Amino acid sequence: MTMDVRYGGSPADYPLYATERLRAEYLVEGCFRPGEVRFTYTHIDRMIVGGAVPAGAALRFGDGAAVGTPRFFDAREMGIANLGRAGSVTVDDQRFDLANRDILYVGRGAHEVVLESAEAGHPARFYMNSVPAGADHPHRLIRKAEAKVLTLGDPAKANVRSLAMYVHPEVAPSCLLLMGITDPASGSIWNTMPPHLHERRMEAYCYFEVAPDDRVMHFMGRPEATRHLVVADGDVVLSPAWSIHMGAGTGPYAFVWGMAGENQAYTDVAPVAIVDLR
Repeated sequence: MTMDVRYGGSPADYPLYATERLRAEYLVEGCFRPGEVRFTYTHIDRMIVGGAVPAGAALRFGDGAAVGTPRFFDAREMGIANLGRAGSVTVDDQRFDLANRDILYVGRGAHEVVLESAEAGHPARFYMNSVPAGADHPHRLIRKAEAKVLTLGDPAKANVRSLAMYVHPEVAPSCLLLMGITDPASGSIWNTMPPHLHERRMEAYCYFEVAPDDRVMHFMGRPEATRHLVVADGDVVLSPAWSIHMGAGTGPYAFVWGMAGENQAYTDVAPVAIVDLR
């Protein structure tokens, strides 16, 4: 297991960043490497994002040295999304089989997590979000069919999309974590429209199902001083509460969104009109 650390930045400083500095602070690359568990700890709401690809032997983690506690889950919860082929996650003595786009919620207090692929030659691809937790909730597997799906957008604006809520009070409660998957419809390129701010919640985006020769243009920053990141398949964007977030793909794509903060209310947002962006 590896753990990178990011510190984020001030909204007053990021307009001065050149491309490489912006990517170094807010873009996580290389999450999915066969035979490895790779985590990135961001001081933005202390979220951890990570990926694991069990290509042969099982992968496991649970030690808390990297987060300052005896065990990883002593004060944390996690969502694990399978973005690859069939696999399993064993949490202590409980085994959960995950198909593509199933998400497992792991509650506070777990000792060890073991990740496996059903077939080594066709591995699972596990994406993980972990945030601090001050309450106990049971582990729960949320299958794709159990997610609550909202259809949003307008074909004329090329922003029709389906938003599937998995770790959410209406589906599977947690302490602070929210997690789900969004798919733009065929012919639509934009996500998260209109752009908005939610001052009490940060967000992380893991873009996937992006073809090798395509990219997603992810727009971030204060509304009056926007910047962009060019994002490839499997890359993760760390989006601070002070930043807008919206993206457009050069081809089909999807993304896993994870949130953490002081509340879980989707209505706690401040929309930003497109004409006000700079």
